[in-house]
Amino acid sequence: MTYEIKLSSEQLALFDFLENERDHIFVTGRAGTGKSTLLNHFVNNTKKNVAVVAPTGVAAYNVGGQTIHSFFGLPRGILGIQPLHKHLYPRVRDALRSLDVLVIDEISMVSADLMDAMDTLLRTARGKTKGPFGGVQVVMFGDPYQLPPIAAKPHEEGYQHLKDSYRSDWFFDAKVWDETKLMRYELNENFRQHDDTFIGILNAIRDGSVTQEMLDTLNTAGNRYPENPDVIRLSGINRKVDSHNANRLANIAGEAKLFEANISMGELKEFGANPPAEVDLYLKEGAQVMFIKNDDQNSAKEGAMVRRWVNGTIGHVTKIVSHNHVKVEVGDEEFDVHQSTWEKVRYQLDEEFDEATQRIKEVLVPEVLAEFRQIPLRLAWSVTVHKSQGMTYDEVVIELGGNAFSAGQTYVALSRVRSLEGLYLTAPITLRDVMIDDHVKRFMDEAPSPNYDGLF
Repeated sequence: MTYEIKLSSEQLALFDFLENERDHIFVTGRAGTGKSTLLNHFVNNTKKNVAVVAPTGVAAYNVGGQTIHSFFGLPRGILGIQPLHKHLYPRVRDALRSLDVLVIDEISMVSADLMDAMDTLLRTARGKTKGPFGGVQVVMFGDPYQLPPIAAKPHEEGYQHLKDSYRSDWFFDAKVWDETKLMRYELNENFRQHDDTFIGILNAIRDGSVTQEMLDTLNTAGNRYPENPDVIRLSGINRKVDSHNANRLANIAGEAKLFEANISMGELKEFGANPPAEVDLYLKEGAQVMFIKNDDQNSAKEGAMVRRWVNGTIGHVTKIVSHNHVKVEVGDEEFDVHQSTWEKVRYQLDEEFDEATQRIKEVLVPEVLAEFRQIPLRLAWSVTVHKSQGMTYDEVVIELGGNAFSAGQTYVALSRVRSLEGLYLTAPITLRDVMIDDHVKRFMDEAPSPNYDGLF
């Protein structure tokens, strides 16, 4: 099995718009519409001076960028009550001055307070205090129907300041948007699901318009047991996931082999509380595993990138060859899997010759601070809904009915599977499981879309 990564006409047209215009734009879309593919294409192909950031370490590793706090040199805590100019170190100031475009992934996890802090530091560093973001174009990717912002806790100093200052915690309620337009474009082409009935139900769960009749269709389709006992299970509870995986691994004869991560050029603390892969990974031959990183060995074929596996591919360990080499069977193919590398980077200024102007210009380039190396696998008889984010499965068992506890959780779980035929439910999905944040509904209904003049 190989995976071809090729942009649609919609994605290519939006890339051209981002490349040729200066609008601040939020690129969103349902699960499976290629937001990450477009982001990576833009970052890798734009002629603009670009930096890519994300609110968490894991999200930053996935797009080869920095966390927002690291890139801007921001302190922890509520930022609107802190003297941010004192944290504007020379390295940060130089990086911000050179920017044309700031790309933010998983923007839905960014709070209004953090959004305004980025605006403040960009204005200050670039000496353009009267212009939003100091003249930098901001391009944001994410889906507020899936992931909420990282909210402040009531006991934190300045918590009341946030409540008094902002309509909500969401990035779209930041004060900077009172001064400039925040445009929204929603990608429409679905690369994951092709059943119109299923797509319609998922869309209604996503925006809260789902009816009991739709849920009845969903629950009827999922009310059965999978023939294959290894169909991956999605749960909202970490403890359940860990217990199920440990029990299934223990039921395989033999002793588990330990694969230890290697950290080079730095220490584990560089990767924070949530490293990109298991520090200690235990595997046995026969274990069901999931790839947690796209194939590093991309190849080109007829204009498309071809990968042997992608983030979320399910397989089985067929042989443990050495401490950094296993064989994994996916479908009817067997792959040699070695350690992958995740990089902790920091942007710095460099110089390059610009052919167009025949002059030397300053550019931002990522400097590698530390590398995390590990076999890019995770035990995968079960996985949390949160960690399934961005994954695609042919079949999935969902342990969530009646127990969803956060907005978007049910949508994320159900939208992982390609079709109703591959869906299995341990309990019916109820209307109580469909939770939509009212602020998200308001924004998505009201935010203007750009005039594409027939581009789409």
